[in-house]
Amino acid sequence: MRLAVILPAAGLGTRMSRTATSSPETSGTSRKQFMLLEGAPILVHTVRKFAASPVVTDIVVAVRQDDMAWTDEMLQPEVRGLLGNLTVVEGGNTRQESVEKAFATLDPAVDLVAVHDAVRPFVELETIRLVVEEAHATGAAIVGIVPVDTVKQVSGAQAGGAKVRGTISRERLVLAQTPQVFRRDILGRAFEAARRDNFAGTDESSLVERLDEVEISVVLGSDRNIKITRPGDMDLARLFFEQENVRR
Repeated sequence: MRLAVILPAAGLGTRMSRTATSSPETSGTSRKQFMLLEGAPILVHTVRKFAASPVVTDIVVAVRQDDMAWTDEMLQPEVRGLLGNLTVVEGGNTRQESVEKAFATLDPAVDLVAVHDAVRPFVELETIRLVVEEAHATGAAIVGIVPVDTVKQVSGAQAGGAKVRGTISRERLVLAQTPQVFRRDILGRAFEAARRDNFAGTDESSLVERLDEVEISVVLGSDRNIKITRPGDMDLARLFFEQENVRR
C-alpha cells in the first residue's frame, strides 16, 4: 500500500496576523505555518510527524509560488532516510484548490491519500496508523473528537445578537480533525463533482460526503491534536511540545 500525505500550507494566516503578505517569509513571524515553535517552523514539526510514520510513503506540501524553493530546501533534510519522497508544489488561493493541485501531482501508484492541516503538529503516530488502516479497509476515514461543551442551535448573527433555538445532542456530533484519508479514486471523484457543481467545502470530508455511495468512518482523535490558528494557541503548543520532549 502506498500512502501520500498532502499538507496544504499556502494560506496567509489572516486569523493569526493581519500583517501577513504574499511575499516570501523566512523568519516565521506572521503566517501560522511558518511561525517558529521552539526554533523550527510549525510546518517542519508537522512534516517530522509524518516522516516518522511507517505507513507514509510520500509527502506533498502545497505552498505559495514564492515560497516553493526555500520551503523545499528547508524540508528535504527532515525526510532523508525516513521515507521515499517529499515534493513541494504550488498551492492555490484556497485550501481546496491547494489540495486539488497537490492531488494532481501524485504518482499513479499511490493508493490512499491523506490530507492533514499543516498547522496540526501534535497528531499522534498511533492516530495516523489507525485512520489509515480504517481508510484502507473502508475507503474513507477521518479523525474526530466528541465535543465536551453543550452545543446550541441559534438564529441571527453568531458574533452578537444570536438567539438560542435548541440544544443539539452531543451523541450525534463529532468535531472533525485531520488526517482525513481516502482511497485515491474516491477523492478524485469528489474533486470532479465539486468542480462540476462549483462547490466549496470546508474540508475534504465535506467533498466526499456529496458522493452518495461513500460512507466515511470516524476514528477517535485527541484534544491534543490542535490546529494552531490564533495567537493564544501558541502558548498551548509550547506546552505540548515540552511534554512531548519529556516523553521522548
